[in-house]
Amino acid sequence: MKFSQEIMDKAKAWPFEQARLIVKRLDIEKKRGIDRGDRPVIFETGYGPSGLPHIGTFGEVVRTSMVMEAFRALTDDKIPMKLLCVSDDMDGMRKVPGNMPEQDMLTENLGKPLTEVPDPFGCHDSFGHHNNAKLCEFLDGFGFTYEFKSATELYKAGVYDDMLLKALEKFDDIMKVMLPTLGEERQATYSPFLPISPTTGHVLYVPMKSVDAKAGTITFDDEDGKEVTLKVTGGNTKLQWKPDFGMRWAALGVDFEMFGKDHQANSIVYSRICKILGAIPPVQYVYELFLDDKGEKISKSKGNGISIDEWLRYATPESLSLYMYTKPRTAKRLFFDVIPKAVDEYYQHLAAYPKQDEAAQINNPVWHIHKGRPPKIIPPISFALMLNIVSASNASDKDILWGFIERYVDGADRDSNPVLVRLSEYAIRYYADFVKPNKNYRAPTDQERAAMADLAKRLDTFKGDVKDASELQTLVFSVGKDHEFENLREWFKALYEVLLGQSQGPRFGSFVAIYGVKETSALIGTALSDKGMI
Repeated sequence: MKFSQEIMDKAKAWPFEQARLIVKRLDIEKKRGIDRGDRPVIFETGYGPSGLPHIGTFGEVVRTSMVMEAFRALTDDKIPMKLLCVSDDMDGMRKVPGNMPEQDMLTENLGKPLTEVPDPFGCHDSFGHHNNAKLCEFLDGFGFTYEFKSATELYKAGVYDDMLLKALEKFDDIMKVMLPTLGEERQATYSPFLPISPTTGHVLYVPMKSVDAKAGTITFDDEDGKEVTLKVTGGNTKLQWKPDFGMRWAALGVDFEMFGKDHQANSIVYSRICKILGAIPPVQYVYELFLDDKGEKISKSKGNGISIDEWLRYATPESLSLYMYTKPRTAKRLFFDVIPKAVDEYYQHLAAYPKQDEAAQINNPVWHIHKGRPPKIIPPISFALMLNIVSASNASDKDILWGFIERYVDGADRDSNPVLVRLSEYAIRYYADFVKPNKNYRAPTDQERAAMADLAKRLDTFKGDVKDASELQTLVFSVGKDHEFENLREWFKALYEVLLGQSQGPRFGSFVAIYGVKETSALIGTALSDKGMI
């Protein structure tokens, strides 16, 4: 759907806010007389290939893709654009990942560029190539459109040569930016250039004895103590990571890049170096980091979060995209208990979309998740409700669960309801791994016992529409009022704690409608009997 320019100019969705900043950046270039020709707008995302792709990688790429789609809409698809995924695979390997085979071999190659370290799995030219292949496989699996760039190839093929020579020419200016950011001991040996040792192949962190901008060379002492002079071009050197960041922006003409809050303090350095090299820094968007269930920052090395594969075992890719879309500048817990809410919120947004006006649609997350073309398939049952049905019935496979679904949803069959089939499979897995092990039933109080027994009787004699969740909700509500619960939330909470062993769930009337009126009465009877009350 195409929106009016006025609607897009007023859109509050963060991808549109960033897209408008990119348009302003292009206007600044015009005012400065910079002719882009047919060069596309470059969106970049970086990747450190010392390990396998993780959920943060997905978040960065999917969010960048959302900004690209907003930019496409804002400019009526008249300005070409490209997403570059750059792998910093020329970095020296500083430590051996503990989960890799061939630990001794990897240890022997510490300090070498990742693309010079043999592949411990024996299937690629190097460890860097192996992880790059995994990255591309990962991105391809989600259908991202991107162009992969290897830092090693960019350095060796001469793509960075002009900027490296300019950096050598501006060596003193770069040092003035970098030295104040370093401690006294580090200042004494710091150089923005890291030579690759011609004898050992290691990435060297050594001071420069001299630099010759005219000759394009640096002079330093190699690991064996011998003085060496090298050309800075052709892959003989690389830049330290902070200067490399700014140089890469300048060399590749990057117009937009987002990164985590851990880069925020250094973004000023990246921008200043980009300017020293004669380029305009890109629009930058800083997102907050993810937290684990204890509120601590998620770390790949700690393994204290949730992986892509784990999320996709229990929920749809769209729910993960929604999680990434929502409030990227707010620190959020990324753990298993956020999954059910993300699934249901996604379908709530999807159901709302057709009923909204343009101003609301353009700010609806599903527009950004689906590149302006949200699907129309809405499941008639929420994921949370499905989990509670599994919980009540102890369904161990989807056949049992589908018995309830088919009774509740007229004409439901698996062939025509692939979304429900997927959700039922997710619900059964999630219940088995996270709900069932943490069930905590309790005995009812005297007041709760009397109310539940009354509810069972009223359900047995219920004459209304057994599929009308609202009518059933009113019935349950009335029982709570009749038994003088001061806080009716406590009444509904008691139902879940006594009947299902959990403290919350969806509307209880919806639960009764799909689980069954007679079945719910029987569930109450069993629960009270188990507690020795009947």
